[in-house]
Amino acid sequence: MRAIGYARVSSREQIDGTSLESQETMIRQYAALKGMELVDVLVDAGVSGGKPLASRPEGARLAEMVGSGEVQAVIICKLDRGFRSASDCLNNVEAWEKDSVSLHILNLGGQSIDTSTPTGKFFITIMAGAAELERNMINERCNEGRKARKAEGKRIGELPYGYDLADDGKLVENETEQRALTIIRDMKNAGSSLRTIANHLNEHGYTPKKSPVWTHGHVQSVLRRAA
Repeated sequence: MRAIGYARVSSREQIDGTSLESQETMIRQYAALKGMELVDVLVDAGVSGGKPLASRPEGARLAEMVGSGEVQAVIICKLDRGFRSASDCLNNVEAWEKDSVSLHILNLGGQSIDTSTPTGKFFITIMAGAAELERNMINERCNEGRKARKAEGKRIGELPYGYDLADDGKLVENETEQRALTIIRDMKNAGSSLRTIANHLNEHGYTPKKSPVWTHGHVQSVLRRAA
């Protein structure tokens, strides 16, 4: 049986030290234990699990290999390495089953399963739904947190130009940047180009937050946010 391995980490997980190497090692060990011929281990680094498998760079390649009949098994370490959406998981598993391709998950609730067995199919259905529920609950808690911070007047996301962050987490006006904002609005309303505005700000000693000089792109970004 020819198999293809798949590993994934998101950007945050990479920063936190989640190891792609350990996923690949586990996949190779499993394939050797089961006597499978491992064609390759495809890796999506810095890719969100919320994206459907086929829309990820290496996920799309995996789908092509399965569809071409090149492999008969797909191996992943955990369910969330491959899928975060129950529908995406089950749709892929069903399509692969028609091509006689099974999904092997090395750690699903503490045990390995494959969808070529009735037990495997049952567990993948239950666990895919549970994984999606968990993801939706996390998103809901994050949204509630953002709403609460907004209601309290606290910062949400990137610090906007014209404001500083106070010790209590609330936004306070930056006088110099507020003057720059007034200049930007007035010059734009008078018909000045973005580049002209940027040059004017640079000539008068104003600076954007994350750059030593203004560019037309910085001016455009500030205007969009102000709008």
